[in-house]
Amino acid sequence: MNTQDFLHIHAKTDLCEQYTVAGSVCSLATNSETLLKSARGTFPVIADPSARADFYLKFWVDDFDASTPSWQQPYVRGLGHRVFAGFDAKSSVLADLRTRRMIGRFSAAMAADAAYWRRVVFPVLTSIVAGSIGMVELHASCVAKDRLGVILLGPSRSGKSTLAMALTKAGFQLLSDDRVFCFLQSGKVLASGLPRPLKLRREAVDWFEELRDQPPSVAPNGDRVFYCEANQRGEAPDGLTCEPQALIFLEQEPDPAFRMKRMCRSETISQIDGDLIAETPEAVATQTEVLDHLALLPCWRLQYGGNPQSVAARIASRIFGNSHLNNHEHSEPGEFI
Repeated sequence: MNTQDFLHIHAKTDLCEQYTVAGSVCSLATNSETLLKSARGTFPVIADPSARADFYLKFWVDDFDASTPSWQQPYVRGLGHRVFAGFDAKSSVLADLRTRRMIGRFSAAMAADAAYWRRVVFPVLTSIVAGSIGMVELHASCVAKDRLGVILLGPSRSGKSTLAMALTKAGFQLLSDDRVFCFLQSGKVLASGLPRPLKLRREAVDWFEELRDQPPSVAPNGDRVFYCEANQRGEAPDGLTCEPQALIFLEQEPDPAFRMKRMCRSETISQIDGDLIAETPEAVATQTEVLDHLALLPCWRLQYGGNPQSVAARIASRIFGNSHLNNHEHSEPGEFI
């Protein structure tokens, strides 16, 4: 093998499986059973070998690499249709967005760190390829009830994860935290997530009693956070996909408050579009169509503060307890409720 071939492009990767990832089919080829185990612990395995893959991963694991945790913050850079992602000095991925293929090299220790793949590696890789397979990635959290979902959007520290946690206390299931992937299927817009735990800031202990005896973890960026499996038994809904019924843009206030205001379509598109990751020209047309469908959903701006569980209960009542979602004419853009 060529010693200059850092990614070991020509290495044998005879082990191959397919998985459902954010509503798409991923094919993973590797030389490591350990890496397959990490993937199986994250995504449902597709038993049908004839299933057509939407994107392809080929990862070589170096059993002689002595790298050990903790892992650094990922480094991602793109140029045209190629994207590089570095996870440590000897674990990297190179993606070709035109062919939707990724090749990579990982240390044995990183390949075996299933929690790190679930929290970091798989979300980063899915973000990289999302646009090229027809998805719009939102910096958002998503919860669902009976396959009907609510997407919570907003800047960092606007309380998306905290409200998502509170909504699970009100009978919802968590579909995704931090990243939500939207796509079209049979003319409907669907939202899908990744099976990762909620990441809550340290102040969440003020609102959720179960966190008080749990020591915080150190995130890759150095923040001390709580990782919480919000769904019962740590399980996510089958398929991790829902039909979103509303988008809620969060604006957190220091004092107790609850004001929901309908947003017009142009305001919604502008708000989402400004947060999208730059994509290749081929992906932009598909993303525009998904974005147009998202903007047709009821969209609200929520100015709120105070106890997140009280806020979540009011969201659940307003969105699912009343008829706002099914009778849009009851609330016009600009009306507070």
